[in-house]
Amino acid sequence: MRKLKRELYWGLAALAVGVLAVVRCANPKVAEAGDAGLPAGSSAGRVAALDSRQPQERQARKAGLHAPYAMPQFKDENGKPLKHRVYSVPGFRRTFPDLQDVHIVSARKWGVSPVADRKEAEARKDELVYVGSNPYYTMDSRMTHSIPYLVPRASDLLQKISRNFLDSLAIKGIPLHTLVVTSVLRTEDDVRRLRRLNGNASEASCHRFGTTFDISYHRYVTVQPPAGPVRRAVRNDTLKWVLSEVLRDLREKEMCYVKYEVKQGCFHVTVR
Repeated sequence: MRKLKRELYWGLAALAVGVLAVVRCANPKVAEAGDAGLPAGSSAGRVAALDSRQPQERQARKAGLHAPYAMPQFKDENGKPLKHRVYSVPGFRRTFPDLQDVHIVSARKWGVSPVADRKEAEARKDELVYVGSNPYYTMDSRMTHSIPYLVPRASDLLQKISRNFLDSLAIKGIPLHTLVVTSVLRTEDDVRRLRRLNGNASEASCHRFGTTFDISYHRYVTVQPPAGPVRRAVRNDTLKWVLSEVLRDLREKEMCYVKYEVKQGCFHVTVR
């Protein structure tokens, strides 16, 4: 009986090998697909995985993300796709009324002492976090009067705002966009130069402390998936409404002060 079972086992194994050989000869691409599924620990599996990922990662970096960002799928308890509505806020000025007096108190509490110029900023990087490159937001390429550094507390806040914004877009079924940060840390020299161009710029700017940043509500960067299809265009007003919801929620949690800047076209944010 045992001999019969062994013969049956080896017979089925030989048959399976023969079928696979025929399939592989008829369609060589099957072998390529199989290599991609090899265990991550095998050399062939690592090579196949790298070959398939590298082009996507390069395209993703160009789109503003370091790695492909998969749109999360939100579903209710019955498995039905969940989609939230865009409500915005009752009024931008009324919802974000925080003036300079409260911003400056928080800036002085959590920030660094003002930096004289770019040369001094280089020497004080142990107090600051570089925020010039991040997968969840885009630094404005036209930024000339500030440098991409914040204190750790403010850096964490900017990261949270940006990630919450992406999550909100996902659950509302809106194509992904990254925020555009237009101003960060300003040195004393930056403030003087800015005041020569803009008489309304404050000499006692909160940006001098590394606690404050500006987020544009007019401009956003569309995140295109590396493999397509091209995402549809979204009105800036819609994105502004979603951003305002995110900022309102964090402000109500007493994580930040926010001022709605009309002339500058941005939300002026200081960490609390």
